Amino acid sequence: MSTTESAPRRKDPARRERIARAAISVVAERGIEKLTHRAVAAAAEVPLGSTTYYFRTLDDLLAEALRHSAQDDVAELRAWAAAIDGGAELATALGDLVLRYLGPHRTRTVVQHELYIAALHRPALAHVSTEWDAALVELFTSYTDPVTGRALSAVFCGLLLQGIVRESVPSRDEIETTFRRVLLPIGNR
Repeated sequence: MSTTESAPRRKDPARRERIARAAISVVAERGIEKLTHRAVAAAAEVPLGSTTYYFRTLDDLLAEALRHSAQDDVAELRAWAAAIDGGAELATALGDLVLRYLGPHRTRTVVQHELYIAALHRPALAHVSTEWDAALVELFTSYTDPVTGRALSAVFCGLLLQGIVRESVPSRDEIETTFRRVLLPIGNR
């Protein structure tokens, strides 16, 4: 090939996902309100045109970022569920999980909640948030019944939301006691 001919363009099959994951990083660093195609392009190390090629609007980009965040979270929760010791009490295991989300994974938990709550004002995100909720309920229902699974999901999400907003993380005892109450048969409450 002569020096005047241009080399064929390389394909980058991971570019779309890389852009969506860069959006998660930008939200973590700056918040949703400061998310721009330009900031995401810089974080993903791609030309600005790539972000608008794959994601026409910021809502499209946020929806894909939320989808990746939800998929990552559900995969982590399934791994957690598979690793639960057969003899471990569910309330204790859930307490450990909440403390992990509010401790070492706090930044990720904050970003996930920012993306999830963005669905309040961005209808394009609502279906992804709903799918995430359904996956969480399905996971908890696998240990209990459907009503208790939904209650565990609501309590789990509520504890995480309160935990990221409060200055102090709830104590292990407070978390486990809350889960134990939900798991008690109705006649024993």
